[in-house]
Amino acid sequence: MPKLPGINHQRAVKAFKKAGFWIARESKHITMTDGKHIISIPRANPVNAFTMGGIIKDAGFTIEEFKELL
Repeated sequence: MPKLPGINHQRAVKAFKKAGFWIARESKHITMTDGKHIISIPRANPVNAFTMGGIIKDAGFTIEEFKELL
């Protein structure tokens, strides 16, 4: 699996918005959906690389596809 450094949660939200996701709910985590997938991004700076990898997988992307959105 390609390396993914920890990234800022706001940067991750912007990247997922580019991919067609929208914010469904905000609290300690930001919940986003595209109508098919539901993801939850913690408000951490940076979001742990391992955690971010799981979120990307849950969204249906590969690490490389997500890096292109950043």
